[in-house]
Amino acid sequence: MPDALHFRIHGMDCAEEVAILKRELHDLTGNESGLSFDILNGRMTLQDGGRLSVQQVIERVARTGMSAELWVDSEQALSGTESRKWWRDPRTIMTALSGSLTVAGFCLHVLLSGSFLSALAAEHVGAGGVTPLPVRALYLLAVVTGAWYVVPKAWFALRRFRPDMNLLMTVAVIGAIALGQWLEAATVSFLFALSLALESWSVGRARRAVEALLKIAPESVSVVESDGAIHEEPSADVSVGTLFRVRPGERIGLDGTVVEGVTDVNQAPITGESLPVTKEPGSAVFAGTINGNGVIDVRSTKRASDTTLAHVIRLVGESQGRRSPSEQWVNRFARIYTPTVFAVALLTAIIPPLLFHQPWETWFYQSLVLLVIGCPCALVISTPVSIVAGLAAAARNGVLVKGGLALETPARLKVIAMDKTGTLTEGKPSVAKVVAMNGHTEQELLERAGALESSSQHPLARAICEYVSARDLHPGPVTDFTLIPGKGATARLDGRSFWLGSHRFLEERGQETPEVHALLGDLSASGHSVVVIGNETHVCGFIALADRLRPGVQGLLALTRGLGVPHIVMLTGDNEGTARTIARQAGIEEVRAELLPADKVSAIEVLVERYGSVAMIGDGVNDAPAMARSSIGIAMGAIGSDAAIEAADIALMSDNLHQLPWLIAHSRRTLAIIRQNIVLSLAVKFVFVALAFAGHASLWAAIAADMGVSLLVIFNALRLLNSTSRPGT
Repeated sequence: MPDALHFRIHGMDCAEEVAILKRELHDLTGNESGLSFDILNGRMTLQDGGRLSVQQVIERVARTGMSAELWVDSEQALSGTESRKWWRDPRTIMTALSGSLTVAGFCLHVLLSGSFLSALAAEHVGAGGVTPLPVRALYLLAVVTGAWYVVPKAWFALRRFRPDMNLLMTVAVIGAIALGQWLEAATVSFLFALSLALESWSVGRARRAVEALLKIAPESVSVVESDGAIHEEPSADVSVGTLFRVRPGERIGLDGTVVEGVTDVNQAPITGESLPVTKEPGSAVFAGTINGNGVIDVRSTKRASDTTLAHVIRLVGESQGRRSPSEQWVNRFARIYTPTVFAVALLTAIIPPLLFHQPWETWFYQSLVLLVIGCPCALVISTPVSIVAGLAAAARNGVLVKGGLALETPARLKVIAMDKTGTLTEGKPSVAKVVAMNGHTEQELLERAGALESSSQHPLARAICEYVSARDLHPGPVTDFTLIPGKGATARLDGRSFWLGSHRFLEERGQETPEVHALLGDLSASGHSVVVIGNETHVCGFIALADRLRPGVQGLLALTRGLGVPHIVMLTGDNEGTARTIARQAGIEEVRAELLPADKVSAIEVLVERYGSVAMIGDGVNDAPAMARSSIGIAMGAIGSDAAIEAADIALMSDNLHQLPWLIAHSRRTLAIIRQNIVLSLAVKFVFVALAFAGHASLWAAIAADMGVSLLVIFNALRLLNSTSRPGT
C-alpha cells in the first residue's frame, strides 16, 4: 500500500467539518499533523497510511455524517470535481423540497382553516391536534428533507458530547415539533438547509476556478529534436532541459529560458504586467503566458507540475485550506447555551420538590416552560435570514457575495490591498502623449504610425490604431512591410521608407540624439511604453502609451478611508516606475511592485499578521492565490478573469470600484441587524426565564413570545432588501 492514503470527502465544505474529521481520525495517525485537507478539491490525506485499512477510514468518516471514497488518482486533483447542474445535486434538491413542502403545508392550512390568521394562530394552540393531519404530514416531510444532511452530524456531536450548530438546529426542530409548532419546525429546517447549500455552492465555484487555471497552459509542447525535427509531446511528460518551440500567438507550455528568437510576451495571466514584455535569448518565460509575433525556442527549466502556474494552482488550494475563519457567534454560544438550558430545566424540575417540598406538578410545568423558552428557534433564525436578505440585496446591487462570512468580513476591514492592472487602471494601453519632431506635424506622425501598425495585433499597435481612428485620420497603404520580431517594423509609404519600433530599435539604428534619449528615459521611468517613428535620415517623433487610472478612483479611495479603512496598499507585478506613477495618481502611499503570485501571497500574510482583517482586490489569475490567502478576496467581476472571479469571495460585477464603499456600508448594516436580532431573541428569553422562576410564566405565553420574536427577527432582517447602492454610500 502507498505511504499516504488519499480520500475524496463528500460533505466537507468548511473548517468546522475539517475539525470534526480531525477529532474522529487523529488516533489512526497518532496526531492531527498526520492529516491534511484540501477543501477546494474535497480531499483528505492520511500520512503514513500504509498500515491503515481503507474500510476502517471510510467507516470512521461515515460516523461524522460525511462520506469518503478512495481517491483513485492522487495526481489528478480536479478530475472528480465535475460541475453538477443544480437539479442533479442531492443537497440542492432536498433544500428545494423542504422549502416547497413548507409553503405547501401552510397554504393547505390556510385553505382548511378558512383564513391566514387562523392558520397562523393554530400554531400557538399547542397539543390537542389543532393542526390538521395532512398539514402536519407536509410539515414533517419538510423537516425530514431539510434536516437530511444535518441529523447525522448532530447525532455525531451528541455522541461525542460536543454540541454544535447541527445539534442546536436538531434540538430546536424537535422541540418545536414536540410543542406542536409545525410551521416553525419546517421553516427552521429549510433556512438552515439553505445556508448549508449556499456554503457548498461557494466551495464548488472555487473548485471550478482552479479548473479554469488548469486550462491556461497548453496540454502539449512542440519539442525540438537534436536533428531539428519537431514533434508534439504532452507537457506533463517533458523533462527539464528539453528544447521546445513556441510559434506566434501560442501559449507557452512550460517555464523556461529563451535560447533563440526575439518576441513580445503577454505575461498578464501570471505577473499582471499591463504591457507585453520583450523576450530574447537568456530571458525567462512562464507557462500560460501568450507569445507575440516572434518564434522562440525555449529550454524548459521546470517540469509541468512545478511551473509558476502550477504553483499558483497549489497556492489557491493551500490558502483556502489554511484559512481558519472564526465560527459564527451563535455556533459558539450554542456549545454553552444548549446544555445549560437542559441542565437548568432539569434542576428546576427536581430541586424545589426535593429540597423545599414544593409540588412536583408545579415545578415540572415550570421546567417545561424553561425548555420552551430555551428553544433557540428565534436565535437560530436571526442569523441565516439576515444573511440571505443581505446576500439578495447585494446581488440586486451588482455585488456577488459568496456566503455569510464574506458578507460580514468587509465591516471589519483594516487594510485593502489592490492589484494595479485592471483594478485601479483600465487594464489596457492608451495613447498618453504624441511628440512630433524635425519639422513633422502630429497628424503626419499619427498617419504614418497608423499605416505601419495597421496589420499588427500587438496591444500597443491596436491602441495607436484606435487613437488614429478616433481622430478621423486615414492612413495610406504601405508596401514592402517587414516585421522585425521584438523590435518593430519597416515599410514604404508614399514611396518613402519609414520604420517604427522600440527605444532599443532606435538605438540599434544609430539615430538617437541625447535630447531624444533623455525624453524617452523620463517617459519609461514614469511607466510609459514608447513607440518611435522615423525615416532613413532622422526621427520623425514618438508616441507614448500607458495604462490609465480609472476615472474617479482617487475619490472612491478617499471615501473608503472615510468609512474606517485606514490602510490601502498596491500589490502589482508591474515595474516599479509604472506602479509608483499610478499609486501617486490614485493617492496610495504604500506600494509593492514586481511581485510574482507567491510574492503577493507573502505580502498578504504580512499584512494579515500585522493588521488582522485584510481584503485583496484583483482581476487576474495572478491575483487568485493572494485573494484566497486574504481575509476576503474581491474580484472585478465584469472584466476579471474567470479564475479570479470564481476564487474570490466577492465579485464587483461592474468594471469599476464604485461598489466598494457601498459593500463596506452594507456589510456593517447587515452586522448591525444580526446583532439586533440576537439581542432581541435573547432578551425575550431572559425575561421569560425570570418570570418562570417567579412562577408567573405560562407555557402558552412562552410559545407566543417565541413565535412573536421569530417573526420580528425575520421582518427586521428583511429590511436589508431595501438596501440600495447610491453614490457616496
